[in-house]
Parts: sequence; structure tokens; C-alpha cells
Amino acid sequence: MTRLRVAAAGTAAMAVLLSLLPQGATATAGQTPEGRPDPVATFSILGFDPATGEVGGAVQSRVFSVGNGVLWAEAGVGAAATQAIVDVSYGPKAIALLRAGMVPAAILKAIWESDPDPQPTQWTKQGRQFAVINQKGETATFTGPKATDWAGGKTGKYCTAQGNILAGEAVVSEMVRAFENTTGHLSQRLTAALEAGQMAGGDKRGMQSAAILIVGQGQGVWLNNDVVMRLQVDDHPEPIKELRRLVTSWNDRRVKGQQRAVK
Repeated sequence: MTRLRVAAAGTAAMAVLLSLLPQGATATAGQTPEGRPDPVATFSILGFDPATGEVGGAVQSRVFSVGNGVLWAEAGVGAAATQAIVDVSYGPKAIALLRAGMVPAAILKAIWESDPDPQPTQWTKQGRQFAVINQKGETATFTGPKATDWAGGKTGKYCTAQGNILAGEAVVSEMVRAFENTTGHLSQRLTAALEAGQMAGGDKRGMQSAAILIVGQGQGVWLNNDVVMRLQVDDHPEPIKELRRLVTSWNDRRVKGQQRAVK
């Protein structure tokens, strides 16, 4: 998405955004071009299942512990992914604006335009990449002009895929195709999308970590738990394969009734 053309945000949503803005952001002491972290060169997918009301996302990257900050979700509200020249605060801000009723495209515009860009030379907002999905399955994705090639996103039915430092556009296209054509639990569809993205070339630098997060109101195991699934493979030569093993194990337990919520 190269231009964001959206309606003006509602008063309540704007009040939420203003309350989340930093008060005079400045560069962090000690962060230098030599010492800054690697960009979160990543491919991710957000998805929604209208049959269950579950929403969430999955991600893979050639960084250690990509699950630490990329995926955000709240049951009954929606999910977000923030990556590339990442500002992790985009995640909780997006969830707060979803909760206030703002549509995904308006959320992208409001958050990016309000970003003070505190480190424009070392960690520029022009390289941010993020996506949002709401509880209706409506999506939006944004890639800044300085995100490392190939970078971009593609939306589909109840899903959005995005990535940077990828082998090419086929990565996100195949992710959407796989999500739309895979049956089964949301976790299986999200994992299939990661597998398809990797088969299409994935992250040009390789693989290291993967994660999946799914939420649903009262659908998590035990009592009063909205977290259906939260799995991370933090450092592995084949992180998607290992994530698939964990997702399969979870679904096997689910079939046996071992992952049920207490109601």
C-alpha cells in the first residue's frame, strides 16, 4: 500500500492515540549505527476465523526470537504486526485504536503520521512496516519507502501478509493463497501460510525464529483465558518446521479435548 486514503478518525479513537503518544521523544543514549539491532526482516500473516471468532498471526525471520514484539492481539478486538525498522509501540497502539472502533486503514495512517521519528538517520520511520486486522476480518498493511527490498504486503479474504528483505512479491502472494485455501483450525492456516512463504523464497537471509499468537474470547485452555495459542521458536535451523510440529501437537491435543477452556 503506497498511499493511505482514509476517513478522518473518530473523536474517541483520536483521544486514545493522543494518550499513547510519547512526550518529547529523543534518541536513546548509546544507540549507534554500529550498535543498533538488526531490522526485523520478516514475513508475517494476520488472520481471522469468522466461524470461531479467533484472530491472530504468525511470523518468521532471520533474527533471534522474532516473537518478542512483532505480534499483538486482543480477543474480541483484533491483531497487529509491527516489523522492519520496527517501533514496537505500534502494536499496543493499534490494539488500543481497534478497541476504540477505528478501522484498520485509519489506524495505519494515524499511527504512522503521529510517529515523531526520533531516530531518522539510524532507525527511520520511513522503513517501518506494519499491518492490522479487526474482529470483522477487515485488514490493512503499510510498508514504508525505505524498508529493505523486496518489501511489501498483500491482503486477502480475512488475512493480510507482509514482509521485507524477501526473495520477491511471490512470498506474500503465496502466503495469502495458502491461508485462503487451507482448511482446519486457524493455527493450521497461519502455519500453512508461513510454509508457503518459505517455499516461495522467504527471507533472503535465511531462517532463525518463528512465532504464532491466536486469541479468542474465553477460548483459551483453563479458566478465564483468551489466549488460544502462544508458541515461539526462538532459535532453530528450521523454525517453521519446528513451529509446525508444535502446532500439530496442539491440534492433536485439541481433538482429544485436552485444550478445552473451563466454562
